[in-house]
Amino acid sequence: MSSRLLELLFAFRPERSLLSLADLVRETGLPHATARRLVLELEEAGAIDRCADGRFAIGVRLWQLGTLAPRTESLRILAKPFMDDLYTALRQHVQLAVLDDDHAVIIERMSAPHAVNLVSEVGGRLPLHCSGVGKVLLSHTDHAFIDRILAGPLPTFTAQTNVNPPSLRREIAACRRTGTAMVRGELTVGADSVATRIVDRDGRVVAALSVVVRTGSVRPQATVPSVVASGLGISRALGWRPGIAVSAS
Repeated sequence: MSSRLLELLFAFRPERSLLSLADLVRETGLPHATARRLVLELEEAGAIDRCADGRFAIGVRLWQLGTLAPRTESLRILAKPFMDDLYTALRQHVQLAVLDDDHAVIIERMSAPHAVNLVSEVGGRLPLHCSGVGKVLLSHTDHAFIDRILAGPLPTFTAQTNVNPPSLRREIAACRRTGTAMVRGELTVGADSVATRIVDRDGRVVAALSVVVRTGSVRPQATVPSVVASGLGISRALGWRPGIAVSAS
């Protein structure tokens, strides 16, 4: 029973935050009667809310519970001052992401009103092969994980999306060596990204920090020193020190 409840809850995503009962049945494959009964249980518990149009959304009580997750909350708290400084200096999108299954999940973002429109919000999932934070996180996983991701399928989002495995392996190797990645219009047309790794006291890459700029408004290379310095600052706050070797996740 609990696994079916989780299936229903995990059907909600940032890009699909409002779902009808029919949507939930389609997403989960559960029988209509079963899905309806479980949805009513979740609604009664406050885990989901029924909207005026009859569709459902994640409830406030479940959102409050999610903010207690230690993996992301402590990281967000430590990273916030560095992100504030980076945002103040550049006035562009500044975002923090962690690896979750086969995607990078944004756990914090600061955005200027004039910044380029992006495909995802806080809580959104980004592909590993064509986002700045995704490439940083992918490059610091083990070889088996990288092989599986590059075996595909690798979705194409723009004309610039790199879906060539040999080319991606070269990028990943360079990213693992330098700790940084630069993406030009691969995920969103008109958006360039510079990302760097966040390392903990054990040398594990636990997150990635990035700045996303409108193509042509700022030279991505010009943001690299600021992004790397902020990443090092967050890593130090997590206990990392020079001399601690960076390892795979």
